[in-house]
Amino acid sequence: MPPIVHLIDASPYLFRAWFSVPRSVVDARGKPINAVYGFTGFLKKYIAGAKPTHIAVAFDRHFNQSFRNDYFPAYKAHREKSPPELDAQVDPSVAAVEAMGITTFIAPRHEADDIIATIIDRIADGEMHFMIVSSDKDLTQLVSDRVTFVDPVRNKYYDPAGVKSKFGVRPDQITDYLGLCGDAVDNIPGVRGIGPKTAAQLLQRHGSIENLVKTWSAADDIESALLSKRLATAALDAPITVTLDALRYRGYDVMQEDNMAKGNNARKKETKKPKKDKSK
Repeated sequence: MPPIVHLIDASPYLFRAWFSVPRSVVDARGKPINAVYGFTGFLKKYIAGAKPTHIAVAFDRHFNQSFRNDYFPAYKAHREKSPPELDAQVDPSVAAVEAMGITTFIAPRHEADDIIATIIDRIADGEMHFMIVSSDKDLTQLVSDRVTFVDPVRNKYYDPAGVKSKFGVRPDQITDYLGLCGDAVDNIPGVRGIGPKTAAQLLQRHGSIENLVKTWSAADDIESALLSKRLATAALDAPITVTLDALRYRGYDVMQEDNMAKGNNARKKETKKPKKDKSK
């Protein structure tokens, strides 16, 4: 029986851990590891429930930019710059996930969405199934009969019917949908005057942006729609090397995990108050 491949989008869960786990969680050198701690805790819980045979985690090297900024400088530019203390926890998170026996991917100019899309494109066959684990709605564009979108924190699962029920369009129309109504989170402009409901209605009638814009005369709106669709589309050319066998879950590297634990314990010992000498 072909395996189910679990593909984790790290960024939303790293951010969640950064904001929810106290900054007082530090390593032996006193550097914050609250995002690492929270994210690996999330992964341990997910693995315990899903029991994957094949799994990978895709990271964003930069939270606020990618190759998309080359042709649209405003892409994600409205966001506040990610905290340096969080940026500094990306590489330790990669190392910690590898120590958990999970293959990781990170690219300098491609986003985790692009990496996940590239993995599916390169190793998918007619029988294999994928579980995309994320809270980013953009990734629902990859949903199909063999790809399910899962948000375990909110306990949400989307197959093709679920995507259609949620957004009013098929998964293969999600990029058209975002091209029309835009995405404020990523600063994708969309088309002025078109919101989610109107976008869904237009696509139900016309099928795609390319068909729809044939009926338009406003050049600015056509350009914005096509640009926005391009921004929303996950790339299939992330610079990674991947095989199905490389995604096999290896289990914990006990020695490395013990070393990490010792580092954390050493810091805890340093911060304990010295005991009073009762002999005096």
